[in-house]
Amino acid sequence: MSIGRIIRHLLQHHWRRRRDFPPAVLARIEQAIKAGEATHSGQVRFVVEGALDGAPLFRNQPARERALDVFSHLRIWDTADNNGVLIYLLLADHDVEIVADRGINAKVGAEEWEKICRQIETDFRAGHFERGVISGVQAVSRELAAHFPKAGGGMNELPDTPVVL
Repeated sequence: MSIGRIIRHLLQHHWRRRRDFPPAVLARIEQAIKAGEATHSGQVRFVVEGALDGAPLFRNQPARERALDVFSHLRIWDTADNNGVLIYLLLADHDVEIVADRGINAKVGAEEWEKICRQIETDFRAGHFERGVISGVQAVSRELAAHFPKAGGGMNELPDTPVVL
């Protein structure tokens, strides 16, 4: 366990999350998710977490493992076509993770998801949080549209609203 990581997470204040993702930015991210889902039958969720605390922090839980927990907790795996995708951001670690359900993951794979994560992180390093998330949502939606194009009305199985932890 890195003492630097613990300190970074303990000092990560909610103000940073609120500064980088104010309500207006979250609303535009939600609109990007809605626009993407108009082109495919998949389900996209975005979660931003400022920092870990309590047991996850002191167990030294990696961002990837935390993203898997969030994916499960939000029941993103529970879609009819197994094509739910989580874009998870852990601000304190400057880490973006994409977790995809087995239906879409079998068609896209880890390499492409990782490429999308790195592009989002590049935008974040430049201070472009909104642009990074929206471009990530658009990239995920392009993959979903290629493999699960919208056929008919379809049902929105999961909320489009970003989750702030």
